[in-house]
Amino acid sequence: MHIKAIRPDFVAEISEIDLRLPLTDAQVAEIDKAMDHFAVVVFPAQELNDDQEFAFAQRLGPLEETRAVVDVHKQRLPHHQMNDISNLDVDGSILALDDRRRMFNLGNLLWHSDSSFKATPAKYSMLHARVIPPEDGNTEFADMRAAWDRLPEKTKKQIDSLVCDHSLIYSRAQLGFDSFTEQELINYTPVPQRLVRRHPGSDRKSIYLASHIGAVHGMPRPEAMVLIRDLIEHATAREYVYSHKWHQFDLVMWDNRCTMHRARPYDDKNYKRDMRRMTLTDSAPTLEQPA
Repeated sequence: MHIKAIRPDFVAEISEIDLRLPLTDAQVAEIDKAMDHFAVVVFPAQELNDDQEFAFAQRLGPLEETRAVVDVHKQRLPHHQMNDISNLDVDGSILALDDRRRMFNLGNLLWHSDSSFKATPAKYSMLHARVIPPEDGNTEFADMRAAWDRLPEKTKKQIDSLVCDHSLIYSRAQLGFDSFTEQELINYTPVPQRLVRRHPGSDRKSIYLASHIGAVHGMPRPEAMVLIRDLIEHATAREYVYSHKWHQFDLVMWDNRCTMHRARPYDDKNYKRDMRRMTLTDSAPTLEQPA
């Protein structure tokens, strides 16, 4: 296994490893060590099928059991823990422009952290590129530890103990999407998360931000949302952001505890994009983790 830094302290490429094969304990430890240091790692040219991607993810830790989607009965992937990050219908055709799933998936264009809207949020996510469009469709990642480090001390003191409510309802409302079913509204009931977290693997603090935030405990909502918008603007300045240009069969893995990410647009009306994501669950709700 060879590890090469792409962005010092933030992004690395890992080569000379075949993820189709079972990982050894030493390989698992080395990958975890790289994730603790960099937070985003790229495994190029990994021609995995669904079972192999599932086995790789499962080797790194416990998987999330539920997918956060609308129209869950229309999902096309065999593993219920695998997230379909694509513009494809169950028959493999491109989704209609007005399809409810397409409208919902546009939320991936907003800066977010995977599953921050779940009581126990996500640890690692790993996204595998099966089919990519001929241009555009990059994924951008923002370094929340560096963003915390460079906040003014006054702001650090202001936000260090704050708690926010996260929900998919909040992020989709920014796009004007509100056509949730009664059950989906129950599923996406807001959950509390720390605004500032301590990342256990590096012992560094990070800002736990996402478009899913819709309230800050103890603050009037307009004031709270101005604060969150200012923090996201700070944390996504170009100096903190890496943009990944996809090649077929890339697998990119990131640590949701100390990064945000967003998809960039592509011509989803004419070109297929088939990406499949596995997600590891964190150890506990953020309010139960050491601050």
